[in-house]
Amino acid sequence: MAGAAAAGLTAGCGSGRSATAPSAPPPGQPARPALPARVAAASPRRFAGQPVEIGHGPRDRPRVALTFHGNGDPAIARAVLAEAEKAGARVTVLAIGSWLDAHPDMARRVLDGGHELGNHTQRHLAINELPEAEAYAEITGCAQRLKRLTGSIGTWFRPSQTQYATPLVRKLAQRAGYPHVLSYDVDSLDFTSPGAAAVIRTVTGTIHGGSVVSLHFGYADTVDAMPPLLEELARRKLRAVTTTELLTP
Repeated sequence: MAGAAAAGLTAGCGSGRSATAPSAPPPGQPARPALPARVAAASPRRFAGQPVEIGHGPRDRPRVALTFHGNGDPAIARAVLAEAEKAGARVTVLAIGSWLDAHPDMARRVLDGGHELGNHTQRHLAINELPEAEAYAEITGCAQRLKRLTGSIGTWFRPSQTQYATPLVRKLAQRAGYPHVLSYDVDSLDFTSPGAAAVIRTVTGTIHGGSVVSLHFGYADTVDAMPPLLEELARRKLRAVTTTELLTP
């Protein structure tokens, strides 16, 4: 797959640009059924001893979490998930609500692969800059989509277009049912389309046990980077797990 990003796909959260939101289903479209129990999504849980905003897990364990901002061409998303599964890796997907509206089957695809699914706001706006009511609507809007599709509001909330949430956004996330906000300590910069080799260098140059890595669906560079990146993690004896597993003793 070519290293260049497909046109019109999601911008990175640190980029200061809004992603182009897919269109919502037509008015009056019936609600889609929840997933069966065998792939029902887990609910958010509180991790004792962890801050409200989590940037990494324990540094003394050989585990890392690869987290993906869920947006863009679903074919690229499926390719990323397939590469992870070939290597026995499990990832965390923070989905944009409007993306789920346009591609509801992706919720099932993520969970069927043994991955976990969370909330990355409804429209991927700069949430720290929004008025309180609008910011809360961004969080709960995506939560409602996740609940409709999976029976749960998802395992995590990650704010959009920022690495760190403001105190207000952290409070709003907790009000919506998320005990923690998920940040990260390694930014792959894959949304800049630097080429797969650069993505690999950026991640492997800064990753450590316990790291939470920010990656994106929607970029071909990310697909190309996955096999060698996972091979390097295995060489370093670092196992790619869901964020929940990363934080679970």
